[in-house]
Amino acid sequence: MHANQQTPIAFLGMGLMGTRMASRLLQAGYTVAVWNRSQHACEALIQQGATQLELGKIAKYPVILICLADDQAVQSVFDQIQPYLKAEQVIVDFSSLSVTVTQQLAQSAQQQQVTWIDSPVSGGTIGAEQGTLVIFAGGDEHTIQALEPIYKVLSQRVTRMGETGTGQATKICNQLIVAANSTLIAEAVALANQAGVDTNLLAPALAGGFADSKPFQILAPRMATHTFEPVQWKVQTLSKDLNNALKLAHSFNLNIPVAQKALLQLQAHQENGFADNDLATIIQYLEQ
Repeated sequence: MHANQQTPIAFLGMGLMGTRMASRLLQAGYTVAVWNRSQHACEALIQQGATQLELGKIAKYPVILICLADDQAVQSVFDQIQPYLKAEQVIVDFSSLSVTVTQQLAQSAQQQQVTWIDSPVSGGTIGAEQGTLVIFAGGDEHTIQALEPIYKVLSQRVTRMGETGTGQATKICNQLIVAANSTLIAEAVALANQAGVDTNLLAPALAGGFADSKPFQILAPRMATHTFEPVQWKVQTLSKDLNNALKLAHSFNLNIPVAQKALLQLQAHQENGFADNDLATIIQYLEQ
């Protein structure tokens, strides 16, 4: 399989990331059929030139892209399409999943001679919109190389991390740093505020220093001004990712106490009714 603009693509999952990624592929001249559990999420893309995908006809698409919420969502959609898959199709999963479920899905696909590439992304909705995501891929090396034209539209860089599941393991490590970091950024903004600092100046003042990072530049100004719309990262998403990190660490008997503490904060915040709110709202958990 060598992907190019003549390769028809099926794209499943039109959430915050999927809609933006599908839109870029359409703009790049690809033929894209889109599917989402609630169909109205596809409407804007159909206006842009996508077609509505019928799951029963998925065999027509050599490349199937998936971008869904979690293990359960991907497993459920895979169960729906599995009877219709045919040999030599490639499934590229951009979702962030656990390593175990990814390996199980890849094995099920392999039984039908379908190649599964775990391909989680980092860079948020802005990266998806601008095509500057970074992608961590796990699985067959030649397939990953053949997907290059599609990856190029969506990302600035794709790194093959190893065999199936290593893309997800890398993403879990990425999220571990982002999520735990977000709770620390909130603590810093809250502390600075109490100490009489103009917290609007934190992001520009610390820019380029050792404490600087992309999450800091995005979250600190939002926390300082209490600007929580539009939602860029959902609390429950980061909470799920940190949970995956702890499960993975547990499977190797590795203790990761900082991640554990950050997860407790995010879970408590989520249970306070902030599951679908922006990650920056974690500042409100501290301010209570």
